[in-house]
Amino acid sequence: MPRYTVHVRSEWLTVPCKDTCSTVLWLGREALRRYVKNKPDNGGLDCVADVTFLMRRCQGQGLLDPDDAIEDVLEDNDFVEVGRFPLHSQMANDVIYCSHNTKYREPQEYIELDGKTLTTENLVKLGKGLYKIQLTPEAVTGVKKSRDLVEKIINENKGSVYGITTGFGKFARIVIPNNKLEELQENVILASAVGVGKPLSQERSRMLLALRINALSKGHSGISSETLHQMIQAFNASCLSYVPEKGTVGASGDLAPLSHLALGLMGKGKMWSPKCGWADAEDVLRAHSLKPISPKAKEGLSLINGTQMITSLGAEAVERATAIARQADIIAALTLEVLKGSTRAFDSDIHSSRPHPGQAEVASRFRSLLDSDIHSSEIADSHRFCDRVQDPFTICCCSQVHGVVNETIAFVKKIILTEINSATDNPIVFAERGEIISGGNFHGEYPAKALDYLAIGVHELAAISERRIERLCNPSLSGLPAFLVTDGGLNCGFMVIHCTAAALVSENKVLCHPSSVDSLSTSAATEDHVSMGGWAARKALRVIEHVEQVLAIELLAACQALEFLRPLHTTAPLETVYQLVRSVLRLEHSPRKREREDLGLIPRQNLRQVSFLHTHASVYQQ
Repeated sequence: MPRYTVHVRSEWLTVPCKDTCSTVLWLGREALRRYVKNKPDNGGLDCVADVTFLMRRCQGQGLLDPDDAIEDVLEDNDFVEVGRFPLHSQMANDVIYCSHNTKYREPQEYIELDGKTLTTENLVKLGKGLYKIQLTPEAVTGVKKSRDLVEKIINENKGSVYGITTGFGKFARIVIPNNKLEELQENVILASAVGVGKPLSQERSRMLLALRINALSKGHSGISSETLHQMIQAFNASCLSYVPEKGTVGASGDLAPLSHLALGLMGKGKMWSPKCGWADAEDVLRAHSLKPISPKAKEGLSLINGTQMITSLGAEAVERATAIARQADIIAALTLEVLKGSTRAFDSDIHSSRPHPGQAEVASRFRSLLDSDIHSSEIADSHRFCDRVQDPFTICCCSQVHGVVNETIAFVKKIILTEINSATDNPIVFAERGEIISGGNFHGEYPAKALDYLAIGVHELAAISERRIERLCNPSLSGLPAFLVTDGGLNCGFMVIHCTAAALVSENKVLCHPSSVDSLSTSAATEDHVSMGGWAARKALRVIEHVEQVLAIELLAACQALEFLRPLHTTAPLETVYQLVRSVLRLEHSPRKREREDLGLIPRQNLRQVSFLHTHASVYQQ
């Protein structure tokens, strides 16, 4: 008998179905009936027949038509969600909230924000939902002083102040009467929430909201303590606005994405939370006992004017680049080993003679992984007295190529770290001076240029990796079976997966064109130079994702090559790497026996374990 697992609120119910010609509506009502039956208080539902609900298939989140036959739209053992979007302004007792099928555990620990000390590491952790947010006492005081000055200037009518008592951009000379100041702030948010494209993931939306809270906590934006507290409450409840990824030119701030962020907090548009899934923002907030924000004077600009979209994506890019750069060293070392390369190119004296820090660091890491007095290698012993005097550049120049990537990442991280803890609003409120001054801190040129540079730098890890994959697959270069497979001809081995690597590298070469070299005048030439930093950030992440995938392919190829050298063993650290990879994915010599795993999962999940292995294995260091 077919069975379907149906998610109602926080419960999963198994519903057997004798007749699959029954409708989806029947399945939903039967699930609700079982839900009510098993709840002491009937689950808060008075009458199942009166509940209006919708249903989605968990896989793909496709909306199900209640009149469709079950057999036409579902498969045996399918997972289904029952949910309801409220039809009335007041939340009824019989509301069933849509639940997202991503597991979420409410964090219990807090990170304190003050606008000065947030790191890229902690911002990424906030994005993952590992921590809640609270402000430091100093930040609370600074925010209050900033708001007090805004209120004082408004109440005393001390002249026109851009964006507070005037219009925006081309309308900056139009003075707004005091009784319209709050309407002005709401209007600018509504007018600017015009982004397009796919929405940011929950993780990136959390990062965006957390970073905006951090910028406001610096005490230069004039936001009220009440509004900032509401933002923190929304973050801590993981109530996340629908934020399209496209639409910012990266000057006058990331207006479109930040406006969408603010829109949800105002109870407009769509929001997501673990409790409700995607629903109307007003209903999501109400479900968490939160009130929508009503922007006061200056607060519309405070919410939407800043570089947080560029910078939050940039922080993720920097952290992922840092991880993959470490992993690239480990993977390249394994490739060197199976290609029977020499360790001489990593001699410490060579790198002391050209003292770039990144180069020396990479060479040290190679020495800690390869044949040495600490870790011996039977493979290295097998060719110790061969007649080869120098390896190809993709092997012997790893320290120089990988080294500059490490220094590039460090340079970019410094800029992103400064930007994370900067006031990028306009105008800027200086409570100690008693002044509000218009400037250009909203311009995203710093993170835009840095992230263009990051993409160019990190791409090189994939470019050199793809060439090493060629050497692993080419029998005339490796001395191994062609494409690392037995029964070549009958089986293709790594032939086409090398094409995948080449395709990704080629895409990266196009993506590495700097977006920040472009600028288009907007807002009737008042915003006549922009950074295009939003695209710089998004394409940097895409480049890094491709680098992760190419290096995953090299890692799999190197592990496969190692099997052709058995019974010889490599060093203990590299054997551990091999075992780690094989615990995830086993590639037999015949691809017909290969487990059908998604190679795309390797970089994001298991290469991190390789990095963790090396980072914490101090015994490997010479």
